[in-house]
Amino acid sequence: MLRIEVHETADEAAIAASGYAAGLLRDAIASNGEARLVAATGNSQLAFLADLVARSGVDWPMIEMFHLDEYVGVGDDHPASFARFMRQRLVEPTGITRHHLIDGTADPVEECRRLGGLLAGRAPDVLFLGIGENGHLAFNDPPADVTTDDAYLIVELDDACRAQQVGEGWFAGVADVPTHAISMSMRQILRAERIVGVVTDERKARAMSACFGGEISPDAPASYLRTHDDARLFVDCAAVSLLGSDVLAAFTG
Repeated sequence: MLRIEVHETADEAAIAASGYAAGLLRDAIASNGEARLVAATGNSQLAFLADLVARSGVDWPMIEMFHLDEYVGVGDDHPASFARFMRQRLVEPTGITRHHLIDGTADPVEECRRLGGLLAGRAPDVLFLGIGENGHLAFNDPPADVTTDDAYLIVELDDACRAQQVGEGWFAGVADVPTHAISMSMRQILRAERIVGVVTDERKARAMSACFGGEISPDAPASYLRTHDDARLFVDCAAVSLLGSDVLAAFTG
């Protein structure tokens, strides 16, 4: 079941999500002796991750970490690298030793195969995500492939996705944004036991309306969160400003 928790500001949403996520990680470690975590990158994750790593009570050495996506051809020496983002904002601050960062400079087919092998077996306990301005999850741009059972796949980024990366300050211009990426697949994302999303800013309002006010469709990839048994989105008022009160009530009640 999908729940949407609305907060007045982006910072309040991030802090609430952090407290919730920390509890899920502690519960997973208590139940399984370890936790498998899939982490996300992007501007929506900055305040959330900063608060999460500052919290006590999470036994980070007992966590095995994967992440959602990476640009093809971009190494972790590039300022926009998602592996770099993960290393600087989660791996190094917490001391996680078991982490599987995507190598954007490797052969993408072999890298998808390598990561899929590492992820095979027990489903991730907790998965963090954001939602793109075009409604994407990870780099599954619309229309998303919702049929592949592969854990990771190579995707072509659409114009809206590439423009978002420029708008968020990761690249100087659209021509600088890679055209392809390695992304965790939709089915693999939905295999996670629990999903925690942070979605803030008015820029995301149209995507939120399309994904949660319309039909479940590959053209609105995040709409598939409605099929998950335990997903929770932490949002600010701006992000849900285009959702009708009756629609929002169905996810907040």
